[in-house]
Amino acid sequence: MGYIMELRKWVGKRPLIMAAAGVAVMDEEEKILLQQRVDNDMWGLPGGALELGETLEEAAKRELLEETGLTARSLELFNVFSGEELHYTYPNGDEVYIVSAVYLCRDFTGNPVNDDEETKDLRFFRKDEIDFKWVNPPDRPILAAVLQYTAKSE
Repeated sequence: MGYIMELRKWVGKRPLIMAAAGVAVMDEEEKILLQQRVDNDMWGLPGGALELGETLEEAAKRELLEETGLTARSLELFNVFSGEELHYTYPNGDEVYIVSAVYLCRDFTGNPVNDDEETKDLRFFRKDEIDFKWVNPPDRPILAAVLQYTAKSE
């Protein structure tokens, strides 16, 4: 059981500030890997909460491996996101304000594999294929920033 779940025993569903890390994986065609979440059926970036003693980069690599089966050979810190746009209430009623370090990853090994516990589907999307109405709400501003950044670098 993770740190956040341990805290939930004490605070219930009340808001928590949750430190997290996510990864925007880009393939050689500049398609971005999105994960369809089990909890709400929406698409977003692989990532999750920090565990005690973990660095943000370690959390990003761990979450990427757990949720996709991919191993990041290298990560580049993209940005840190926080604020009202990253306020989220999970389907079970747990409320969080997410502070997320997001990394770009273009150098990885493995093939995307669903973990079945958190990931319903994995798919590389062209930028013009992404429909934001199906993107997980706290991932929307992050994904928009990643897409804008990668469009400038093309």
